Amino acid sequence: MPALKINQIDIHFESIRVQNPLDDRIVIFLHEALGSITQWRNFPEECCKKLGLNGIVYDRQGHGKSSPLDSIRTDRYLHEYALKELPSLIDALIPSSSKVILIGHSDGGSIALIYSAHFPKRVAACITMAAHVINEPETIAGINPAVIAYELGKLAKLKTFHGEKTDTLFYAWADTWRRESFQNWNICKDISTIIAPTLVIQGKKDQYGTEKQLDLIQTSVSGYCEKQFMEDCGHHPHLEKTTQVLELITHFMVSTEQ
Repeated sequence: MPALKINQIDIHFESIRVQNPLDDRIVIFLHEALGSITQWRNFPEECCKKLGLNGIVYDRQGHGKSSPLDSIRTDRYLHEYALKELPSLIDALIPSSSKVILIGHSDGGSIALIYSAHFPKRVAACITMAAHVINEPETIAGINPAVIAYELGKLAKLKTFHGEKTDTLFYAWADTWRRESFQNWNICKDISTIIAPTLVIQGKKDQYGTEKQLDLIQTSVSGYCEKQFMEDCGHHPHLEKTTQVLELITHFMVSTEQ
């Protein structure tokens, strides 16, 4: 797995290549709060095949095989990933003439939205699954059981993905979202400059958020936005409803290109 050096930090990534890509757009996959390249399973490869486009999937700092976190997360940590790390990766790996299609899950979805708002000329489309634009009471209610489970050793599998970084990463996520100063976190105004076609997906059984997240995204962005609230689906639509999600993404991309 290759690594890119960004400000003395190693960011591990994988390139996805398809035969005879349709054009030079690149699909970038942005994982969830406790995610990594491996945890996407084969979704990125299947998605790139469906779209006929090359892609990149990577571990953010603190995740997977990338460098560990080196500071306490601030309330703007998602902005920092979106406006510092991601632009550096895109500039290093993708020609300036090529546009990107961002596909983000959970934290990755929020990062995709923030990047799309600040770099509109580089984004061909923004697709999110279980993204957050506000911190809902339901979010905190979902995190608290996860902390209990983690401390009981029920989430030990996370260590197979993040190794010695796991404790730091887990509490960086849980403690930030439960922090008093983060309770009013809201990026609705930040994403108002998004002009790229946007598809927002969420499961009706998502323990970390409600349909309000979809509605806020749809009413906040400036461009076309399609929302899909999926039946019998939790926080991981791309893993729980893979075929359906791939069809939604493919149809969305085809319909917005016409």
